[in-house]
Amino acid sequence: MTELHFVEEPDVEGGWIARAVGADIFTQADSLEVLDDIVPDAVTCHFEPDRMPKLIRLHIVQDRVLAA
Repeated sequence: MTELHFVEEPDVEGGWIARAVGADIFTQADSLEVLDDIVPDAVTCHFEPDRMPKLIRLHIVQDRVLAA
């Protein structure tokens, strides 16, 4: 695997969550900055060293509401 994509979004209970696309990896943190720091740790725990993705892409999803 050369790349692993994560979707980062606000948690309904506060903070942020990150979920990998196509792998069973999930982590959460109180801030987006902390979440970005711990995602690589979660990936390291999931893959053997020879199977580690070369890149981790983070996609931030945040709903915004505009009044009409």
